[in-house]
Amino acid sequence: MKYPKEYLDEIKTRLKVSTVVSKAVKLKKRGKEFVGLSPFKTEKTPSFTVNDEKEFYHCFSTSEHGNIFDFVMKTQNLKFGEAVKMLSNLAGMQPYTFSKQDVERENKWKLYKSICNNFSEFYKNELFTNEKSVKAKNYLKKRGLTGGDVKNFNIGFVTEDLDYYENLKKNFDEEIIRDTGLFYFDEKRKKYISRFRNRIIFPISNISGNIIGFGGRILDDNKNLAKYINSPETPFFKKGSNLYNLDKARKLSNKLKDVYLVEGYMDVIGLSKNGIENTVANLGTALTSKQIQVLNQFFDHIIICFDGDQSGYKAALRAAENIIDELKPDKKISFLLLENNLDPDNYVNKFGKEKFLEISNHKSIPIHEFIFEHYMSQTTESPSSKAVFEKKLREIASNIKDSFVKKYTLEYFLEKLFALTPNINTRFNKNYKTFPKSLAKTKSYYNETKSLRSFEIKEFSFLYILLTKPKLIYENFHLLDSVKLYSDENKQLYSEILNQSENLSKFDIQKLNVDRTLIDRVMNYASVKHIISKNLNDDGKILEIISEIIQDLKNYELEQRISDLESKFSKDLSEDTFKELKKLKKLQKIN
Repeated sequence: MKYPKEYLDEIKTRLKVSTVVSKAVKLKKRGKEFVGLSPFKTEKTPSFTVNDEKEFYHCFSTSEHGNIFDFVMKTQNLKFGEAVKMLSNLAGMQPYTFSKQDVERENKWKLYKSICNNFSEFYKNELFTNEKSVKAKNYLKKRGLTGGDVKNFNIGFVTEDLDYYENLKKNFDEEIIRDTGLFYFDEKRKKYISRFRNRIIFPISNISGNIIGFGGRILDDNKNLAKYINSPETPFFKKGSNLYNLDKARKLSNKLKDVYLVEGYMDVIGLSKNGIENTVANLGTALTSKQIQVLNQFFDHIIICFDGDQSGYKAALRAAENIIDELKPDKKISFLLLENNLDPDNYVNKFGKEKFLEISNHKSIPIHEFIFEHYMSQTTESPSSKAVFEKKLREIASNIKDSFVKKYTLEYFLEKLFALTPNINTRFNKNYKTFPKSLAKTKSYYNETKSLRSFEIKEFSFLYILLTKPKLIYENFHLLDSVKLYSDENKQLYSEILNQSENLSKFDIQKLNVDRTLIDRVMNYASVKHIISKNLNDDGKILEIISEIIQDLKNYELEQRISDLESKFSKDLSEDTFKELKKLKKLQKIN
């Protein structure tokens, strides 16, 4: 039995060819394509190309060509069914089984899809041709939409006087019609009524572009009716797993790394018609981890831009707490809070595309900063309030799934908290005096850290341990063999520490003949200090920490050498350069 075309198409839709291929081939971006060394033949010059837009790979040296299923079958010696199972798992989809129930479900899906398409087409036509749709057309015109915008998003209007349920009964079984959720039974009239009557409708498509549900907006202000409603949950429509406009926005992921996630249908349409088409919306419910996982398949940076009013802010906060656990090392989630209580649609219509992109670039806040700043604003000077503050931050960080992101998010939170209680630093060394900062200075201080490079932060932590635990390091001085620092200031301080203390045997921080600002930088920016404070008397733990830091510094040197060789190889394609590069990469894997 064959896999349904829709199932295979969804796998291909969810997975870029470059994502699958890069697990076996190191790819480099070159224009619209990726290039790499052929996995089918030993070669020195890259002849293997991947094109995400056209969904294929091609090897010029062997003429191998195909899609993601072909690639997995050929490189891993798998049968087609095995390749489908592997890729469906990678795409986050349930494995397909060929039971009798699955066949029935597939048949129902075809009918469901057909009914939704008929419903959409019929009421799109009603919007343009029915005289009773004038009010809906005027509303859309007032919101700045042209006929082209309406057609592009397949917007329709469900007029009240038409009994479309009876039309559908001529071609479809009543059970499957009811399963779509487009109608409900009116006890007074004793008949099925359209759920979206007197509403403008926005078709919601799945990732492959098939209509699976609808959103509807009422035209009249009626306190007894919700302004927006969505189709109810059905076997084929799950609000928490889908996003409005993702089927169109995902096609831009080959060109753009960012995607805007907004609250409403009109926000998506407003941004899109102003040239910001990399936009999706959640479907009137709280943002879910599943929706973030889907977006992460296509984009590296999710910018959440909800309405600028208080309800929009609360929705953003709920979203941040719900989805921070999905943070990944190579992905970003930020929040853009618009001024003057404007929603994205109003803002872009008022100020234009360039202004919107400008504030997005300059005012988007990373999710961890957004969470910290919110809870800090709720905190008073009382010890109990600060304790609740810290407990909440630790709880949020502990839920992050990726261990590396969890580690550094917690480190960020505790680092910021430490700045609010700077006198804790006196426990490290009574001879070294620190001065508390005001909250205003704290904010300025953390802005400074943004200009620091990752290896500098590691160097600060390395030097911090030398300054706070000199006796322990002296007793384990072999750890410092071959340690190399990269920033001039830190190299200078490291050299002076070793020279003036005779390799830490006669260490006294007060007698160091160095510029005090060098020591201040270490004490201020060492990200490891809160960990050391909690393990001050655990020598084994501190030795473990400094060993990890030293290994990170050595790995950085290795990365630099590999980067230099890759650059050299791309120019000279020398076999000697390639061998050296291969040797270093092997060493990198060992480390």
